[in-house]
Amino acid sequence: MDVQSEEGCMKAPLKPKPLSKLMGEHSKKLPEIFGVGVSATVKGKYVHWDKLRHLVPPPNLDYEEWWLGIKLARSQLLRATPLTDASGTPFRYAMPDCVLEMLHQIDSKARGNIELPEQVTNRESRDRYIVRSLMEEAITSSQLEGASTTRQVAADMIRTGRKPKDNSEQMIVNNYKAIQSIRDLRGEALTPKKVLELHKILTMKTLEDPTAAGRLQQAGEKRVYVADNATQAILHSPPPAEQLPERLEKMCLFANGTINGEGEQGFIHPIIRAIVLHFWLAYDHPFLDGNGRTARALFYWSMLSQGYWLFEYVSISRILKNAPAKYGKSYLLTETDDNDMTYFIIYQLEVMLRAIADLDTYLQRKIQQVQAIETQLKHASRFNPRQLALLSHATRHPGAEYTIASHQTSHDVAYATARSDLLGLVDNKLLQVHRIGKKKQIFVAPENIQEKLRLLD
Repeated sequence: MDVQSEEGCMKAPLKPKPLSKLMGEHSKKLPEIFGVGVSATVKGKYVHWDKLRHLVPPPNLDYEEWWLGIKLARSQLLRATPLTDASGTPFRYAMPDCVLEMLHQIDSKARGNIELPEQVTNRESRDRYIVRSLMEEAITSSQLEGASTTRQVAADMIRTGRKPKDNSEQMIVNNYKAIQSIRDLRGEALTPKKVLELHKILTMKTLEDPTAAGRLQQAGEKRVYVADNATQAILHSPPPAEQLPERLEKMCLFANGTINGEGEQGFIHPIIRAIVLHFWLAYDHPFLDGNGRTARALFYWSMLSQGYWLFEYVSISRILKNAPAKYGKSYLLTETDDNDMTYFIIYQLEVMLRAIADLDTYLQRKIQQVQAIETQLKHASRFNPRQLALLSHATRHPGAEYTIASHQTSHDVAYATARSDLLGLVDNKLLQVHRIGKKKQIFVAPENIQEKLRLLD
């Protein structure tokens, strides 16, 4: 089966001349190139040839001479990874100042003992934010690959436990289960078997060929490729299927830290390892479908396994979904510039920082909402954090409906705890309860809930 691009319509970046050809044509200008101090970056940016040709070059240099100087400067910084293309050429990456700065920022924010609001560190409320993040990542990661269900419908489906109605909803449910399994796998060694099991969870009941769930593409099977949806131009042709078992084994060795580059045992920054793993699975495209979702799930496994606990709360797919063409282009920039993965690494670091910033904004908004409810309530101590969170939602959505199952899922608590929370709010006349059938109860926020809160004794 041919698979079109997950990233939508885009144009492949213009590929520069090979370095050997540039050297042959411009070697006489090397003294001038070195004399103007050409470096690996342009004003701190790691620029591709496709963009560089629209900038103003240094005095006395044309664009190709300028690019030659940049490539020579980068050659001193590049480190090889064990990932190779189909011809055996390794992918490499550099660590310019912009990368080092972003790594430092993420290290400071996402790892170790950092100060966070009590709403996160409190056990009762912490689980709610983890569930919210799992749902957000499950939904947006699926939407990146074509799921058309709205966020609200998908979130309600997960909270209530309703069975999926179509392929899009099934993708989201699968993704939610897969991300939950990633939490359980953190710290365990990655194996080909676990990668295949993860893919099976992600694609169950969504493939035209059900036997393709949880297995690599096979020799003799028509290989998937990535194409532009509008022009049908092939953007990426992954390695042949016969290479996939060995490549998957090697990827797992890299993920576990057994190999880093060209068989070396040297240090590689943990975040770089997670990003390379993300790129690796997506580059190999070993499955009939679900490659992007699997790649992002492995990224989360790597981050959590290496101590970046904040990423339990962060959704990178939400950021990627807002600009899917940039996500796709970050792969193409790498492939059109001598397998230089620095472009992809920089983009992913930027995405991670934006996702962390979004989390901070979300937490501050939720804290203010809860504080407003606590101020409005004369006796807030009678309500636990889960009940306060529900009241915060109910005051902004009078008429909203809740069930024991949805409350249980939202806060990752036992059935009895969820039931007790809701009945406690009924006793305080802050929720109304209706019975549907013999067993199911629906709890409804009254239209005058604001007034009831003010009158609460």
